[in-house]
Amino acid sequence: MSPKQRRGVETAERLLDAALQVYADAGEQGVTVGALTRASGVSLGSLYHHFGSVDGLMNALLLRWLERLLGELAAGVARSRTARGGVRALVQTYLTFVQEHPDASRLLHSSYADRVGMAHAKQLRDAQEARLSPLTEWVRRHVESGEIAPLDVPVVEALVMGPIVATVRRRLSGLDDVDLGQAARVLPDRIWRSLTP
Repeated sequence: MSPKQRRGVETAERLLDAALQVYADAGEQGVTVGALTRASGVSLGSLYHHFGSVDGLMNALLLRWLERLLGELAAGVARSRTARGGVRALVQTYLTFVQEHPDASRLLHSSYADRVGMAHAKQLRDAQEARLSPLTEWVRRHVESGEIAPLDVPVVEALVMGPIVATVRRRLSGLDDVDLGQAARVLPDRIWRSLTP
């Protein structure tokens, strides 16, 4: 990589890091060109050069963290030998991710992410295909082996991820009535029951 390319990558990284910090500090409404350039120390021209717009920067930030979450989930199920162990790994990995990356998790579970997801669902799924494939393959393998009920992959995804995401959203909404430790203990078995043949 040339020095110029390295500087470009570093500038893009500074902008992405600053965008998450501004979002965490001021919410979606606070993510403005001025706030981003102040927080990153990067010029307006560089922001537009690398991302095209504030929305382009926020979409890139969302994809960055979605990719990281999906990568961790795929690694979690890859380490498990059974379907039940995979469910436990998904719950624990997801909840650990949320605890370790609360600002990114708030973005991933925000109304902004929902709007982007609804408007660009197929594009997002296509862009994350490499990260989703191991999870999809894990589901298919365990359905074929008979460990998981013969359900379509999207239904299995909903049964597994629905309770996890609902728990996380409640926690991230500011309500302190969700104990993630208790959720990590209870959810795997409850989810598993919904998947058994």
